[in-house]
Amino acid sequence: MITLVIATALAVAGVAATAFALPRDGYRRTPTDWTRLP
Repeated sequence: MITLVIATALAVAGVAATAFALPRDGYRRTPTDWTRLP
């Protein structure tokens, strides 16, 4: 169960980071770029 929670949190963080960065970044990178995450 905890694994599912962690995976969901990572997915949400990735989507949020992507959505936050796209306006600044343009569309150079495709949907989820994990290198944005801390």
